[in-house]
Amino acid sequence: MRALFFPAAAIAGFAFMAAKPATPPLDDPTIVAIFDAANTYDIETGRLALEKSRSKAVRDLAQQFVNDHRAVRQQGRDLAKKLSVTPTPPEHFALAEAHVKAMRELRAKSGAEFDKAYAAHEVAFHQAVLDALNGTLIPAIKSPELKAFVEKVGPAFLGHLEAAKQLRKGLTA
Repeated sequence: MRALFFPAAAIAGFAFMAAKPATPPLDDPTIVAIFDAANTYDIETGRLALEKSRSKAVRDLAQQFVNDHRAVRQQGRDLAKKLSVTPTPPEHFALAEAHVKAMRELRAKSGAEFDKAYAAHEVAFHQAVLDALNGTLIPAIKSPELKAFVEKVGPAFLGHLEAAKQLRKGLTA
């Protein structure tokens, strides 16, 4: 089974500014865009799992992730509107490129191979999000309200990571 390339690319997507010293520092509009994209991307992979998987465990987790990320994405969008922050994606958004590649690779799989790849993707994705939140994004946030919101939802990403690890373990057992 070929592993998805998502982890390194996702981390690069979140921490794009660390790789290039000339890149401007993160600002709140860019962070909002990255956060929104991360939620959107997991909604999309969850929807794909709902379409392709026949495993109840995979479908149940995918539905939970879709519901949770949809709610968090809307809360983030509502907060951005309240704060008059217009999301501004980074110019070179490796996270978007990694997502396109991951979706292409997941679409090419079926059956148990898809389920295992989806679980592995979710583990890598949520770990990358947590690493980026804690190491790059949260320290760069200027707005106290935005920082409080991102810190509040962080444990949900950790919960998703643990759930994805359990799913992966169950599928490989």
